[in-house]
Formats: sequence, structure tokens, C-alpha cells
Amino acid sequence: MKFFEKKLQGKTVYDGKILKLEVDTVELPDGTTSLRECVRHSGGAAVLCVVDGKVLLVKQYRYLYGKELYEIPAGKVERGEEVAVTAARELKEETGIEAELVPYLKIYPTTGYTDEIINIFIAKNYKLDGEQKLDDGEFLSVCFKPLSEVKRMIESGEICDAKTVSAIYKYLSENK
Repeated sequence: MKFFEKKLQGKTVYDGKILKLEVDTVELPDGTTSLRECVRHSGGAAVLCVVDGKVLLVKQYRYLYGKELYEIPAGKVERGEEVAVTAARELKEETGIEAELVPYLKIYPTTGYTDEIINIFIAKNYKLDGEQKLDDGEFLSVCFKPLSEVKRMIESGEICDAKTVSAIYKYLSENK
């Protein structure tokens, strides 16, 4: 049996600046139908920057979780924008750092209801002396934390952000 779902019809419920919510009727592999609530998202780009064994992190308040979170720098891909351009823009805006960005990892953060893809880059040949240029309404702090401390923070649950955890564990597996 092939596991494929065929879209029979769809309806847009909400179309906002960040996402679009659609409800689709699909035909399942056994011929029955079901509904799929689909959050359409233009995607994200993030940057892992490790300098002298220290990881570049941003700390910002995340409204939906009601607390400050540590994350690698990242942002939303604008419609029609290349993901590498997004990554470079966000790194510069959030931290002031410019770097050569190399594709590193691609993740599907929430496969059950969204088509968002986050492309993660690793920073090489960085310039650390730039100035932050945050978007209006964006408030965050920048820090470098030792890789061992970041690993401990992940293991203790202090860092839970999927893109950050994924990037750090890949980096650790490659740099033993």
C-alpha cells in the first residue's frame, strides 16, 4: 500500500503576515476521507556560529511560551527570498555579525500540521565587530556560551528550541 493523501478540496480560513491556515479534505490510502488543518509558512533560516568553542545565542521573550528562550539567530523567510539571504540578514540584524554561510541542516519542526522548513547554516569566516540593527518591536540580547554549557542547558531542559537543539547535537556529533 502506498501512503499518499490526495487533496480533494481546500478552504483558506486565515491568511496573515506570518502564516496561512487552510482546512483541506483529503482522500486517505484506503479510500476514506479526512480533514487536515494546514498551517502554511514561508519557512525560516537560522545560523549556528561557534567561535573558539563558544556558541552564539540570542535570548528573547517568546510570548506563546511565556518566558525568555535561548536560540541560535534565526528569522522568517520573506516571500520570494532565498533562505541564505534570510540567514545572513537575520544574523546581521540580531547580532551585528557577518559571515560566510554554509548550508548545514534542514529541519521540519512540526510535521503534523505545518509545512514550515527551517534551513540552518553554519557560519565561517565571521566578522564579529558589527552593530545590531533590530526590527521594530524586537528585543533580544546576544551572548556566547561555551559549547559544554549549551549542551548542559539542552540536557537540563533550559534550551528546548528545536532548531537550536538540532544544530547543536549535529555539531557535537561531528566535533567529538
